[in-house]
Amino acid sequence: MSERERELLRRVPTQLFIGGQWRDAEGARTVPVDDPATQEVLVEVADASVADGRAALDAAVAAQASWAGTAPRDRAEILRRAFETITARAEELALLMTLEMGKPVKESLGEITYAAEFFRWFSEEAVRVHGRWSANPNGQTRLLTMKQPVGPCLFITPWNFPLAMGTRKIGPAIAAGCTMVVKPATQTPLSMLALAQILAEVGLPDGVLNVVTTTSTAEVMEPLIRDPRLRKLSFTGSTAVGKKLVEQSAEQLLRVSMELGGNAPFLVFGDADLDAAVEGAMLAKMRNMGEACTAANRFLVHESVADEFARRLSERMGGLRVGRGTEDGVDVGPLVDEKSRDKVERLVDDAVSAGADVLTGGSRTGERGWFYSPTVLAGVPTSAQLFREEIFGPVAPVIPFGTDDEGVALANDTEYGLVAYAFTKDLDRALRVSEALESGMVGLNTGIVSNPAAPFGGVKQSGFGREGGFEGIDEYLETKYVAIPLAPR
Repeated sequence: MSERERELLRRVPTQLFIGGQWRDAEGARTVPVDDPATQEVLVEVADASVADGRAALDAAVAAQASWAGTAPRDRAEILRRAFETITARAEELALLMTLEMGKPVKESLGEITYAAEFFRWFSEEAVRVHGRWSANPNGQTRLLTMKQPVGPCLFITPWNFPLAMGTRKIGPAIAAGCTMVVKPATQTPLSMLALAQILAEVGLPDGVLNVVTTTSTAEVMEPLIRDPRLRKLSFTGSTAVGKKLVEQSAEQLLRVSMELGGNAPFLVFGDADLDAAVEGAMLAKMRNMGEACTAANRFLVHESVADEFARRLSERMGGLRVGRGTEDGVDVGPLVDEKSRDKVERLVDDAVSAGADVLTGGSRTGERGWFYSPTVLAGVPTSAQLFREEIFGPVAPVIPFGTDDEGVALANDTEYGLVAYAFTKDLDRALRVSEALESGMVGLNTGIVSNPAAPFGGVKQSGFGREGGFEGIDEYLETKYVAIPLAPR
């Protein structure tokens, strides 16, 4: 570890952030944060107890009324200052992210930009929350509707995008006038703690944002979810965990947003521009080493171009440099932990045993760290586990199809429906396929769909609710209707 890295880690908070104060966990318990590239411990952070979680919700509840009454412009200016501060500190925040999560620094810089944009977007939305005034059709009553903050929120964020998955929840909550408790992933808490430090610095009042790090997620979070003072739950993570949280949330009938698993199809039709399709495939597959819910999971390619597409893709994937994300020229970092690496290995081995051919990669790599080589598999049968299961790693299985209907049927043959990609030059086909795909988002001739100005979310078992776009702030607002009768003339 370099001296620059050590100095950066010394400046990052490692305690709980509750009611505007940095404090130790009950019993001064801590948990290590590891570098997935070296398996070395970076720092120890607080490991919260049930009592700590309750204290965080207490602080959010205490701050709710005054925060809801804050002028929208004041909330907007806090978000704007936070956007500017994150942008100014992008390099050190990117390095911190790479140390705890593993992705190359250039990718971390991309996430910092993406994360900051949610604050800029919602700073502009904060002052545009409005209701309406209308006449009852009978002419005797006036209808007034107003938007008010939902109230205290609980956010549980994942490890793969440790800053952006926070800002796209925190941004609209601040804009709408909601307070919150945030529980970042155990593997990657440092980015969120650094964000809390920035928000406090730019003037966010005490208690509006509270950050609780813990290894006992279920034990600490369930009492908060069942607490009648909490009014909203937003979770990004696996479908299995999401289902349990939805079940718990039913007791209080919480407002719930769930951004869950994916199994994204990447359709390449016979008329597609193969150069553009391969470029899009690299973006859709290799962003974040494939550890993204939006990552292309199944490459469904028309049989007329399947072999050529697989050949070109394997050339690109095989040319990527694997290594520690802090090193110059590295394209692919480690997976986040041993469990993730072993899962990818299991899925590839299963596909090969089912008859798939390895065109490049196909094995773990490196003496230390959780590295897996970029892999392309050809001739993958639909019986392989990775056709059904989210890979979450740098593996691209290529599966041929015949007719358009067959391709769309294969794409929809999953319980998930977050995002789908389609490459074709034919406008009629593009529109028909986009309408037929069972997903909340479609990337048409592009490998990237994420955008703070667009509504992000899925259908089926990929969840419900939307983050970002004009729709994003509505998740944090309740609609109140006031009936106003007029005296007869």
